Amino acid sequence: MTEPTPDAEPAAWVGALRRTPQQARSRARLARVLEAAERILVEEGVESLTTTRIASEARVSVGSLYQYLPDRGAIIDALAAGYFAKLEAAMDALVEAAAAERWEDPVGVLVDAYAEIYRTEHGFRALWFGSGLTERTRTADREHKRRMADGIRRILLALRLAEDDETLARVCHAAILAADALAQEAFRRETKGDAALLEETKILLRGYLTDIAARYNGS
Repeated sequence: MTEPTPDAEPAAWVGALRRTPQQARSRARLARVLEAAERILVEEGVESLTTTRIASEARVSVGSLYQYLPDRGAIIDALAAGYFAKLEAAMDALVEAAAAERWEDPVGVLVDAYAEIYRTEHGFRALWFGSGLTERTRTADREHKRRMADGIRRILLALRLAEDDETLARVCHAAILAADALAQEAFRRETKGDAALLEETKILLRGYLTDIAARYNGS
């Protein structure tokens, strides 16, 4: 995972931090801590995410780490926030592309893009498939899925496949929940994703999209 640069405001991390670093050097140190945490997460698993182990890997003092991330839960929350931000940035890019391009298979484009993030973000998989998610992260995940659903809503509007109303928001939320559950299962089965299950995901969602479009076209 590519963390924000030291000079950038780490907006994705703010909610998980004890305090927000103000100086560039402090932000760089925090980025190094989170990069170290991700390496440990991928290589050793969530159970190894202790403040002592991370401080040693990042070559910072435990006291310095505690300024921003007081415990393992806060570290997990910060890592998750970074993954959410990356997924939402990818969704924003897809919304822009949908407005500029004509997609013959919108579901295929979206499922492939979503699967590629699962495929390349090893830390994301390690965190979600481990047993260390905090209640705060689970709550943040629910809000993240609502934002992802809103991205789907914006894509359908850009492609002129629906009209904006409360029903559209609801069906997009249902679609993202289904897609996420199936993607997780596909990547639990195989590191690169169970291709057959991902294909079934596309078939299921294409049928749902056809139904959604029919509702708004009066069919």
